Amino acid sequence: MQATLWAFALAAGIGITVQVGLNAALRTQFGSAGAAALVNFSVGILALVAFLLAMRTPVPSREAIAAAPWWAWFGGIFGAFYVATVTVAGPKLGATVMIAVTVLGQLLAALVIDQNGWLGFPQQPVTPARVAGCALLLGGVWLVSRG
Repeated sequence: MQATLWAFALAAGIGITVQVGLNAALRTQFGSAGAAALVNFSVGILALVAFLLAMRTPVPSREAIAAAPWWAWFGGIFGAFYVATVTVAGPKLGATVMIAVTVLGQLLAALVIDQNGWLGFPQQPVTPARVAGCALLLGGVWLVSRG
């Protein structure tokens, strides 16, 4: 099971990188990062609806919807910000630098979230090994940005 999760996570990372290039092509064609992001999310919604129908996923009850924490509804804003930002930044920074910097941001945020047990994640302390991992990733960002 763990290997399957790692494989899916790796595939998601590959997909995110490919997505940046696809969105950049749409931005160039449309002349707008916002329009490219809108197409991205529209196609994504259609894919998710098809997936939910294929999996016969039941519609959440009103109680389940009402019980969701207020902050859980803002995930789409972060997704939209990410897609719009990398659609603009990707072609200027290049895929390697852009992905390295975004992964560094993800890792730093994950350290803080884990340390505090925020957003439903189990609390996991910042350790010297985790800090070293962030430092190594920062070094990797520096190396790939040098060319």
